[in-house]
Amino acid sequence: MKNQNSIIVLGASPNPSRTSYLAAKVLLQKGYNVKAIGNKTGKIDQLNISNEIPTTINNKVDAITIFLKPERQKKYYEYILNLNPTSIIFNPGTENPELIQMAENKKINIISCCTIAMSAVGML
Repeated sequence: MKNQNSIIVLGASPNPSRTSYLAAKVLLQKGYNVKAIGNKTGKIDQLNISNEIPTTINNKVDAITIFLKPERQKKYYEYILNLNPTSIIFNPGTENPELIQMAENKKINIISCCTIAMSAVGML
């Protein structure tokens, strides 16, 4: 089943014990169009993890789910805000008042919740 919704996993890891890895797998299993960006290249199943910030925006992004501590998010601010996603999901420990304020100013929906939990209860 292919889902037309596009989600970026920011802070994706090729390490199977990391929450970002598990979240990406769950999203892929649910049929989402997933893009993974992290500090290291690698794979989550057949999904490639890029360690570069894309310079072009090709598709509409419905959501960005963040798995980076606030201080590691700064270099992605411009990219995130230029994507103008419908929602940004701040997973536990990633809440960032500065980015939240910038996103709210652009009318981006802010969600503070675990991506895996949201998926388990049908919110994703």
